[in-house]
Amino acid sequence: MSRVLVVEDEAHLAQGLRFNLEAEGYSAEVAGDGESATDRLLKEKEDFDAVVLDIMLPGKDGFSVVSELRAARNYVPVLMLTARGRPEDVLKGFASGADDYLAKPFDLSILLARLQGLLRRNQWMHDQAAGNQAPGATHSAAAVGDFDTFTFAGKTIDFGMLELHFKDTTIHLTLMEAELLRHLVRNDGRVVSRKQILEEVWGLHEDTDTRAIDNFVVRLRRYIEDDPANPQHLLTVRGVGYQFLANPEKK
Repeated sequence: MSRVLVVEDEAHLAQGLRFNLEAEGYSAEVAGDGESATDRLLKEKEDFDAVVLDIMLPGKDGFSVVSELRAARNYVPVLMLTARGRPEDVLKGFASGADDYLAKPFDLSILLARLQGLLRRNQWMHDQAAGNQAPGATHSAAAVGDFDTFTFAGKTIDFGMLELHFKDTTIHLTLMEAELLRHLVRNDGRVVSRKQILEEVWGLHEDTDTRAIDNFVVRLRRYIEDDPANPQHLLTVRGVGYQFLANPEKK
């Protein structure tokens, strides 16, 4: 039975979610504020399979909660609840390390589907780490398509485990960082517009402020470039978007 922590300060909504989750076979518990949530997850180290996290909480907000979890290397799947699905909240949530989002008011069936997706993915990652599942396809820079890992310039991106490996270093990626990298790598050599990224990677409308994408790219360059100030693999195409080059010498 999967154990879910609902972090929501509106008591009627929190108890309603708890009731419905339990009716679906989950073990559900409630925290009414961000401090209680981080205490249970980090100080008391309670083991939850997923967290349903509201952004607007008294005191410590949802962004701070998920940021603290990721900084402490706690990668429990987080489904963030946003007020009216504001794009700035969604992007800030992804930047903090949230795995998915759902706008209030939401349909219960959609929340359950999103939650089930996160739990399935988390179980797959655990199985893969334990060696209980055959490894997925691995591709080099010469073969780009659907893949679980991708290797270029001495670096390997493990999209399933959300990790970037090079030399003796491992960098943990957020889900959205990994998905943006996957999209760019899949389009190796092609220019990808900001509009494409917003719609195809994050499911947002094209009128969203694109500065958040630029901030994500700055972070990705720190991960994959030897000299982030002089990028060779992740290039800016002024006025359009970005271009990933696995083999820049072949440009």
